[in-house]
Amino acid sequence: MKLAIVVGTRPEIIKMAPIVRACIARDVSYVLLHTGQHYSFEMDGVFFQELGLPAPHQNLSVGSGTQPYQIGAIVSGMEPILAETKPDVVLVEGDTNSVLAAALAANKMGIRVGHVEAGLRSYDRGMPEEINRILTDHVSDHLFAPTEHARDILRGEGIPDERIHVSGNTVVDELLLQRPRADRPGLLDRFEVRHNGYALATVHRAENTDAPDRLRGILEGLNRTGCALGVPILAALHPRTVTRLRDLGLGAGDGIRVLPPLGYLDFLGLHLHASLVLTDSGGLQEEACSLRVPCVTLRDNTERPESVDVGANVLAGAAPERIVEAARTMVAKSRDWPNPFGDGRSGDRIVETLRAVPA
Repeated sequence: MKLAIVVGTRPEIIKMAPIVRACIARDVSYVLLHTGQHYSFEMDGVFFQELGLPAPHQNLSVGSGTQPYQIGAIVSGMEPILAETKPDVVLVEGDTNSVLAAALAANKMGIRVGHVEAGLRSYDRGMPEEINRILTDHVSDHLFAPTEHARDILRGEGIPDERIHVSGNTVVDELLLQRPRADRPGLLDRFEVRHNGYALATVHRAENTDAPDRLRGILEGLNRTGCALGVPILAALHPRTVTRLRDLGLGAGDGIRVLPPLGYLDFLGLHLHASLVLTDSGGLQEEACSLRVPCVTLRDNTERPESVDVGANVLAGAAPERIVEAARTMVAKSRDWPNPFGDGRSGDRIVETLRAVPA
């Protein structure tokens, strides 16, 4: 068996890392293909370096652009690479333009598609990611659902049981592996904070950054939360968010410390010791749940309802008063919830499942 493992963004690199390692450990032939959707060193290269991953065999370097441009460029660029490398399965992860485009290219070339993190739904068709993950699931031959809930969603959409495999989420694999490296002396001193003495925030989704009223509400909510809890808010802002703030003439506010671009290990180290995380990221909802850090999600919906169900997460939207109320509730909670996202062996399960499938 030969796998083509496709990545395009920072979260995909992190979540595909356990699968790359499982291939290496089992001497499974693979090629690592990068679409270049994230392309700066801070958003991309540092993650290969820190995680000890081999360099991609090919990089399409599609860069930024409209969604139709990115999808078209990846589909057309992927065709000759797949024709040359001849993988048995093209493996994609998540819900980005890279994921959908690579899956479409493989499907049209008669190559089997494996979708890691299948079955996630927000039921918000206004999210580009929702369309990407639905379409990818329905062209995939092997669907690796992180939870039983995700499997039930796929069954409800008519996908046959034999194509669905509950694997857990590979993010847990990477967290368990990298946690000792991330929890290193001097990190909190460098950022002038103490254990449980700060909150961590990220804002990057288009539904928030491209809606001025929502972005203003979130900034106000973060500042009010810092005052209410008596802690600084360390904010890792996506370049898109920084650009939108500049365009709108908005400052972050006195209660928010905007962080410089961080690698995976620095961010994970800060996440480990935070009293709270406030985010619109899907992946950080999983990470916070797995690390037992209370989470406030700055959205009106989530495709990770398991984190809400176990009490690790609450939806706050973009209204300042709701954000503050949610933050107060979550920091007072006991951190004894179970982790619904797996046991840290998801990468192994995925590779073993694919090895057992007849060519």
